[in-house]
Parts: sequence; C-alpha cells; structure tokens
Amino acid sequence: MPNEPREQWASRLGFVLAAAGSAVGLGNIWRFPYVVGEHGGAAFLFLYLIAIVLIGYPVMITEISMGRSTQKNPVGAFKALAPNTPWWLVGGLGVLTGFVILSFYSVIAGWSMSYIFKAIAGFPEGAGANEQLFGQHIAGVAEPLIYHFIFMVITVGVIAAGVVKGIQRIVELLMPILVVLLLIVVFRGVTLEGAGEGLAFLFSPDFSAVQPETILSAIGQSFFTLSLGMGAIITYGSYLSSKDEVPNSAIQIIGADTGIAILAGLAIFPAMFALGFETTQGPGLVFITLPAVFAEMPMGELFGFLFFLLLSIAALTSAISLLEVVAAYVIDEKNWPRKKAAAVVGAIIFVVGIPPALHAGVLSDVTIIGMDMLDFYDFISDSIMLPLGGVLTVIFAGHVWGMKNVADEANKGSRGLKIGHWMEPLLKYVIPLGVLIVMIVGIIDTLGG
Repeated sequence: MPNEPREQWASRLGFVLAAAGSAVGLGNIWRFPYVVGEHGGAAFLFLYLIAIVLIGYPVMITEISMGRSTQKNPVGAFKALAPNTPWWLVGGLGVLTGFVILSFYSVIAGWSMSYIFKAIAGFPEGAGANEQLFGQHIAGVAEPLIYHFIFMVITVGVIAAGVVKGIQRIVELLMPILVVLLLIVVFRGVTLEGAGEGLAFLFSPDFSAVQPETILSAIGQSFFTLSLGMGAIITYGSYLSSKDEVPNSAIQIIGADTGIAILAGLAIFPAMFALGFETTQGPGLVFITLPAVFAEMPMGELFGFLFFLLLSIAALTSAISLLEVVAAYVIDEKNWPRKKAAAVVGAIIFVVGIPPALHAGVLSDVTIIGMDMLDFYDFISDSIMLPLGGVLTVIFAGHVWGMKNVADEANKGSRGLKIGHWMEPLLKYVIPLGVLIVMIVGIIDTLGG
C-alpha cells in the first residue's frame, strides 16, 4: 500500500479545471494558431471540430473511466483491469511519454517566461530583427538553462503540495486569469483597423483548399491537444469519486480546451492581418512573428507582456499534469512520499531536458536521424510514443476491458448525459485506424523530409 492515502478532488469543478488545464497549454496557444495558419484557416478549424467530437470525446471518456474505476496511475490501471497480462506496458509507455514530453516542454515554457521580460523591454520592429532576437536566446547556454530550471522548480512545487492543495488550488487560480488575459489580447486584436480579414480567415471556410494533409493534421491536433494517450487523463481520473459525472465533465473539459484554442486564434490572426503579416509562419509564429506584430501595435509592450504571461500560465497548467503522471507512478508503485517523488523525478527530467535546451547552441552540431536534439525529442514523443499509446489504449478499452465496462463506469454517478453503444465502433475501429494513419503518415513525412 502507498505510504499516503490517495487524495480525491475537492469538487468536480476542480477536476474539470485541472483536466482542462492539462489540455490547455502550448498546444493551444503556440501550436494551434500556426497549424491553422499553415492549413488555410476556417476549413481546418471545421475539420478539427469534427475530429474533437469523433475522437477526442470518446477517448476522453474512456481514459477518465479507466482512472476512476481503478483509482490508480496508468501502469496500475492496466494491471488492475487486465491482471497477469503485458497490457501494463501501455501504461508504462504513457508514463515514459509524459516524462519525455515534459523534459523539452519545460524548455519551450522557459522561452515563454523569458519573453515576458523581453516584452517589457520592447520588441524590435520587423520579423528579421525578432528572428535574430529569438536565435540569440535559444543559442545561449545560461539563459535557456536558467529558465528551464525555474520552470521545473515551479512545477515540482505544485506537485509536491498535493492534488488539492497543489494542483487544484493552482488551476483554480490560474485558469480564470488565463481566460481574462486572453480576452484582453483578443479585444485589442479585433479592434485594430483591418482585423475583419483575420476574422474571415478564421471563420469563413474555403473547402476547395482542403487537402488530405489538412484532414490528417486536424485529426492529429485534436488528439494531441487534449493530453490523450500519455496517462494524464487516466491519472487525473483516478482522483475522482464514483459520485462524479464523467460524460458531462468530458464535454466541459473539451469545451474549455477548444474555446481557448479558438480564442488564441482570435488573439493572433486579426492582429496579423491588420498589420500585414503572413499567416504561414510555422512554429516561429509566436516567438518571431508575434513579437514583430506587438512592436507595431499601439500599446504593444503591454499586450506583448500579457500574451507571454498567459502563454507561460498555459504551459504551467499542462506541465503539472505531465509531472503528476510520472510522480503518481512512483508514489503508487514504489511507495514514495509525494514530496520525494516530485523532487527526484523533477530533477531527473530537468537533466534529461538539458540537451534540447542547448540544441541551438553548444549542441547545435549534434543530430539524431538528421534532427537536432529538440526536434528529436519532439518527434519520438509526439509522432511515435503519444499516438501509439493512444491507439493501444482505445484498442484495450474496446477489445479487452469491453464497451459494457467502459459505459457502466462512465455512466456511474451520471444524473444527466449518459453514453451508449454508439461509442463501440469508434473505440474498436474508427479511432485506432484514424490515429494509426496520422502516425504512419507523420513518420513517413518527417523522415522523408
């Protein structure tokens, strides 16, 4: 038995905010806008919303139900549901995925924290000058490591404090602040002259521009943005009581995640169109193009500060769920006290994150299969480990645990919405096939490119 009694969320709202915080992160405010920009705007958004309903919702319900049914971490959940089988390795993959993702996620979150202070000092005008500013930052040694360290210390502190006093308390504080900050930046963007073109780009779809890769990218974004397939939702679900409603909670979590992603688009695209910037800037959109936008915007220092503050908050709410996945494993399976688990695991993750932190500087000549260290970490986690974990989880739920058990657990305590057998073909066939296609095409495209 663990040394400490297992905590439970103090309220269902606490769980919803924590799980929404896990989903809301750099994927919404950094990745979502640039993927939308690369794939034509509104048509991509429409396909993404369909994928959220057909993939995100059923998988979210499944993972919450697995966690609540067993009251265990991902490894313990698979062991409990399929004892004396190798299925626990899928839970182990989820723990390892959370570990790897956090090691480089903390590095990018550190960039966001540093840009809070760069915004106060004022960004230079022009994309070229901001590209140089960003290049100097990531090519350094001390600055990337210091911010990587600070971010990990904050994350460890939250997890060490516990589920209620740490995770729930911090997300109940930070999630409303994040929404308010985002709304302020949205208001500034949509009130700029010429912002209407940005709104049309985001909400007036042109389906003639849809390509097969647009559909694949929409499926991939819907899957990755919700923290599915890496044990976070199973872990958070394990702190739920049998009285809590799963189907409604899943809708609220997905609604919050999707709403904030759309708000991020509203914060970015109207301002970009109003000031004449291109939308197809890729991953550099937030750290290169947006600072150039803020430099030309009235009161740009203030709104740049607010934007990178909210980006850092979003990164933290996701990071604590990643660390909790790994910490919960050693707490449950190795009987470690929570504070020791958070500190030791956090320290190891910091060390493992040093190579991606230095990928553009002293380790710029180090490559694996043609990728620098940051891209390699990102590739093995996002393109291989995360989708593989998701596919195996839904196959397990559909074919091993069984649809009846999924539905019975999900509907337990539900006083309103309940799920039925409509989920069975999705879990057994549609979702595994769809995610496998995304995974294989993504690997071929990356290695081929």
